[in-house]
Order: sequence, then C-alpha cells, then structure tokens
Amino acid sequence: MSVKDCKIIELPKISDPRGNLTFVEGGQHIPFDIKRVYYLYDVPGGAERGAHGHKKLQQLIIAMSGSFDVVLDDGFEKKSFHMNRSYYGLYVSPMMWRDITNVSSGAVCMVLASDYYHEADYYRDYNAFLCDSRGVNK
Repeated sequence: MSVKDCKIIELPKISDPRGNLTFVEGGQHIPFDIKRVYYLYDVPGGAERGAHGHKKLQQLIIAMSGSFDVVLDDGFEKKSFHMNRSYYGLYVSPMMWRDITNVSSGAVCMVLASDYYHEADYYRDYNAFLCDSRGVNK
C-alpha cells in the first residue's frame, strides 16, 4: 500500500437550519464494512496520539470537533492531512504508520475501523514497520 491510496472522502452533508447531519455507510461511502468505532477525546492541546501502524486494518478518521493533523507514512513517503471538518473523513489503508499531532483543545477524533481490535495487527515499533513495509523481512 502507498500513502497515495489514502485520501480525504467527503461525506454526505444534509444542511438544515436546526443543525447539519452527516452519515457514513460502510461499503457505500467507505470501502469497508464498519466493525468497530472508537474515539479520542480529552487529549491535552498540542499532545500527540497514534504512533503505530496496522497490517490489515482499514480506517476512516473524522474530526468530530476541533482539529488535528494526521501524518501518514508508508515506509517510503509521508503525507500530512489537516482534519477540521466533521463531514470529511480520512481513509487510511493497511500498512500505514500514523501519527496524530497538533491536537486542538477539546478536539474529538472518531475512527471507524474495518475489524475488531486485534493486538497482532498492530505495529508499535517503527523500525519493524519499516522493515515489513519495505519488504526487508520477506
């Protein structure tokens, strides 16, 4: 997988004077069925999260409130995405190291995932991720 496979997806936005509504349908708006949803909140302003990769997991990252940057790294190239709209989701393909940085105070980051939590799917060591992403261990 390449960082070029990761992209911002504009989600449906239904505007209404009483407040807007956005929805996500697995297999429709995103290329996977949703098996898990989690969210990050009460992250101190300026703190960083992430710092891991996934072997097979696909994700859609949404800034529900506030803003943050997501830095994606495929082992060869890095790309940064500024997330600050709740109707934009960042599709993250497998084999992508991610760092969430520049978190604004009060930000809420929601993540839709293609599978349940499996510790074996994680890369928590950047050098191990680099070796696998560059085919050194194959």
